[in-house]
Amino acid sequence: MSRKSRNRKGGAAEEHVADGPVEGEYAIDTGTAELERDTFRPGAWMLRINGVQSSHVVVGEPQELAFEYMRWIAAVVDYFVDRHFDPSALRMTHLGGGACSMPRYFADVWPGSRHSVVELDGKLAEYVRGWFDIPRAPTVRVRVGEAREVTESFVDDSRDVVVRDVFAGARTPRPLTTVEFFRHVHRSLAPGGLYVANCGDTRELAVARSEVAGLCEVFAHVACVADPPMLKGRRYGNIILLASDTPFPDALDPDAAALTRELLGGGVPAHFKDENWTRRFASGSVARRDQG
Repeated sequence: MSRKSRNRKGGAAEEHVADGPVEGEYAIDTGTAELERDTFRPGAWMLRINGVQSSHVVVGEPQELAFEYMRWIAAVVDYFVDRHFDPSALRMTHLGGGACSMPRYFADVWPGSRHSVVELDGKLAEYVRGWFDIPRAPTVRVRVGEAREVTESFVDDSRDVVVRDVFAGARTPRPLTTVEFFRHVHRSLAPGGLYVANCGDTRELAVARSEVAGLCEVFAHVACVADPPMLKGRRYGNIILLASDTPFPDALDPDAAALTRELLGGGVPAHFKDENWTRRFASGSVARRDQG
């Protein structure tokens, strides 16, 4: 299969999707995708959607995650699943596909795990399948659809972990941030399952606080991970929100030491914030709802 894309100088670039990635700009269903080589790492590619960084992939190295927030998600999910689920039989759903960096990672870490990916843009999903070494079904299945609508169709108790990493520009669409949405996620999880959300927010942190308030209405336990400057309201950034009916470790729990060390060990050190801190963080905030 061969198509035409635009190369970085504006001319025509021949793209052989089935044969792997080719640098260039591509028309997709929701706008434009730009694929660019990472000149600092052989085999590495950066994917931008409508000008915004979406994914980074190193072909042949699925466990190499370039984005710090993805490493935070990986650390937390690794910690939780190893203690509460059978990793070899894990059922994991990823809302938001991009280049499928996280499904590639977890499928490689836990052979036998099964991953479903919900991606809004069908053309992007087609390109990504051809460009990168994403495991085939049944290991990684990609479903084209709008994340809220698809989540509402999930069967009860049908998955162990749900990860939300959906953005329209720099923000998560509102329908994926409401109490009603969280209830659909909750009922779709197996008892004690884990919900993880990548929340992008400004220095005021109003969105993160409202999401935490909503999660506290639905799940028994809520925690978060972020770097200190973000938590202190100094800049726009990512906060990883965690929710489950299984307790998270207390900040002083010796069992959490390994998780803490891993979060502090990256290029952007992050802190795990336990339930007590997280509930104080959301105190006084109003949860979002579909109506209102």
